Parts: sequence; structure tokens; C-alpha cells
Amino acid sequence: MIHQFPLRVYYEDTDLGGIVYYANYLKFIERGRSEWVREIGVDQVALKLNDGVVFAVRHIEADYYSPARYDDELVVTTAVESVSGARWILRQTVERDGDLLFKALVTIVAINDLGVPTRLPAVFRQNLN
Repeated sequence: MIHQFPLRVYYEDTDLGGIVYYANYLKFIERGRSEWVREIGVDQVALKLNDGVVFAVRHIEADYYSPARYDDELVVTTAVESVSGARWILRQTVERDGDLLFKALVTIVAINDLGVPTRLPAVFRQNLN
């Protein structure tokens, strides 16, 4: 399952040198993940209200290859690497015109209201198929 999310670099995303500030790539991939979860039919607000479950980033490995600049059109690609009891791992990339700028391996866990890892909700698992 692969999801693509297009976005444009705005002035607010750049640093004094006119390139995307490194931490903003994490925001870009967060947007890509959020849109992917929405696209597979999972309502995260309802998940929190009804099941008391939210998703949290547990671990991230990131590599930066080339800078993006103001007004660039980028594509965030999200692909499922694996899913287990309480976590899912995603591979995410940011590209411009097919050129790889950034990639990350992101581990996400489901946690309950107390912040304790909990089993991924059935609605999430069902919608992955």
C-alpha cells in the first residue's frame, strides 16, 4: 500500500538561506501519514473519542540527501513496512521531480489515555487490507 501526498514549499518552511529547514521535513512526512490514515478510512478523532487510542511516533531514522527550496513542488510517499500488535512501521520519502531529497523509517505505536502502548484498533487493521 503506497500513498502519495503532494505539497508545495512555502516561505515559512525555509531558513535564512532559502532552503527548507531540516525539521520541516518531519512536518511534511507527518502530513503525509495523516492523509494516508484518513484515506484508508480511519478517523483519528473518533478513534480517540471512542477507543481512547492515539498514535505516537516512537522512533525515526532519517536521511537528508538534497535541499528543497521555496516554491518547490514536493511529493511525500508513504509505504507500510510492517504492522504488529501495537505498532506499525512506515517508509517515507520526500521527492522533487523524482529526485530523492529525504527518507525516513518511522515507527508508530498506538497508546491509550495513560500513554501506555495498546493493541492497534481493529478498524485500523481492517482498513489496511
